[in-house]
Amino acid sequence: MNYNNKMTYPWGDSRPYNSYSSYWKRTCGFRVQKLSVDAGFTCPNRNGMFSLGGCTFCNNDAFNPSYCDNAKPIKQQIVEGISFHKWRYPKAQKYLAYLQAYSNTFDSLDVLKERYAQALDNEGVIGLVIGTRPDCVDAEKLDYLAELNERYHIIMEYGIESCYDRTLARINRHHTFSQTLKAIGETTKRNIRCGGHLIFGLPAESRDDMLKEAEILSSLGLHSLKFHQLQLLKDTPILKEYEANPSEFHLFTFEDYREFIIDFLERLNPQIVIERFCGEVPPRFHSAYNWGTLRNEQIVQSIERTMRERNTYQGKRFTG
Repeated sequence: MNYNNKMTYPWGDSRPYNSYSSYWKRTCGFRVQKLSVDAGFTCPNRNGMFSLGGCTFCNNDAFNPSYCDNAKPIKQQIVEGISFHKWRYPKAQKYLAYLQAYSNTFDSLDVLKERYAQALDNEGVIGLVIGTRPDCVDAEKLDYLAELNERYHIIMEYGIESCYDRTLARINRHHTFSQTLKAIGETTKRNIRCGGHLIFGLPAESRDDMLKEAEILSSLGLHSLKFHQLQLLKDTPILKEYEANPSEFHLFTFEDYREFIIDFLERLNPQIVIERFCGEVPPRFHSAYNWGTLRNEQIVQSIERTMRERNTYQGKRFTG
């Protein structure tokens, strides 16, 4: 079927993929904006529980906006975040506090309750997006989040990164894909929305390996996915690894990535909401291996335009 701007896809609008912004407009009737918050948590891969160095690709400072600083109270970060986003997203009416930095379930339940309450106790905030590792949740914490979910929009966002244990070991994740499966299963059975983060271009993964992940992830009951091309940031171990063994990596040009991500979307369950196609960091963190000055809005427009030119859409080749 020849879909175009006037056609409606199964998820209820004319965009050729199940977009995050459109999902919230359908759900709430208005635009909902995420506000990044650094709630002062750490990570078992940095505090010595597993290691001190973290994942080989990670430079957390590269992903935090300027207002997001754990030296500031959570309430102050949210107030500044709303002001920060007002000029860019003036139509936003409500907000989700996005606990983004490090592992935001890695502490006692009492500490989680206190910090989550600080984030939720703000005018206009209707829920939480909780970024964490799949090995940092347990039944007690998820039961509490299920209770919160009856009054707020709660979304768990797990760092999946890869479906392959060999890759997870190589990038120093210190968890397995079976732990990811368990965390997703325990979350979804409590009717909590469950999102995932995936990186494309990790060492020793072929294009076919990465495309196969669409089939794997389509069957897990995920609510949303966030994609991220591998960015080789300054002062990260993976940059040194690439420079020593570049043949082990599949670094995408933007044009190649655009075609790849469309191929991936064709194979993906159309019920999964797509939150992001790629990562973007300030230029001061870039190594020589990046997409230059391309901004996220340009990338999204190019992907969507190419999907229409290819007469394709999310789930076109999905066989689940």
